[in-house]
Amino acid sequence: MFAAYAARFDKDEPLNGLELGERPEPVVPPGWTTVSVRAASLNHHDLWSLRGVGLGEEALPMILGCDAAGVDTDGNEVVLHSVIGQTGHGVGPRETRTLLTERYQGTFAERVAVPQWNVLPKPPELSFEEAACLPTAWLTAYRMLFTNAGVRPGDSVLVQGAGGGVATAAIVLAAAAGMRVFATSRDEVKRRRALDLGAEAVFAPGERLPRRVDAVLETVGAATWSHSIKSLRPGGTLVISGATSGFNPPSTELNRIFFLELKVVGSTMGSKEELAGLLNFCAAKGVRPVLDSTLPLERVREGFAKMADGELFGKIVLTV
Repeated sequence: MFAAYAARFDKDEPLNGLELGERPEPVVPPGWTTVSVRAASLNHHDLWSLRGVGLGEEALPMILGCDAAGVDTDGNEVVLHSVIGQTGHGVGPRETRTLLTERYQGTFAERVAVPQWNVLPKPPELSFEEAACLPTAWLTAYRMLFTNAGVRPGDSVLVQGAGGGVATAAIVLAAAAGMRVFATSRDEVKRRRALDLGAEAVFAPGERLPRRVDAVLETVGAATWSHSIKSLRPGGTLVISGATSGFNPPSTELNRIFFLELKVVGSTMGSKEELAGLLNFCAAKGVRPVLDSTLPLERVREGFAKMADGELFGKIVLTV
């Protein structure tokens, strides 16, 4: 079957390790099933994999791709939950949870094998391309907002780095849930698009907000960390799920964190139950993922290059 896979690692030029070509059909252990992929979406996780982060040489070649929507062996339209072994389903009881592409082959292929437990019905209201955006970036944003930030309708939220998949999802979801949304971006065009998605106001990175917020959703990391801390009201919550600008901010602002009793919460992906909630939320409220572009799998290198350069707004989707 045709697939896009990591053949080698290159920390500085990750696309040097990307290959396209024929790979073996997926192995289907007991309790697993095969899904014919119709659409898959790119994540920064795939770029980190090409750099060798979270992936060892012994795992190569590894088909990339965490997210997918497709058709199961019974002809049902489905969405995949990307976390394997979350509660032991389909794997040994002592196996730690992992993400597709870390231990098991990913979704940038004609077919992918996953535990039957990881397959959810795709709502008919969502296209394959839209549904393929949800299991990683949109699920991450959903968990950040509704589980870890604990915000409610009427609360205020700052989303750092409008344009990325998680940040864009957070703006749309927060606005649809009745929150007051502020967003930042270095790019004026991206700031305007954030307003179109439901942000109440947009700002350049580091710019002072008109008021302190109840929660900050942080995926940028070092470049925006200080601004995130300073933007919180006393007792507010900073939820972080990534650090695309670096993991070591110049100042941790510890004095503000303890004096203002701020909460800093790490957030990674989400549960199958949260994905089901996200799918239902999108179907019921008419919420749709923001698509930056759609490319055939054969042109995956273009999508990777665009993501690596930060020249995107929303999700890049691959069709198979």
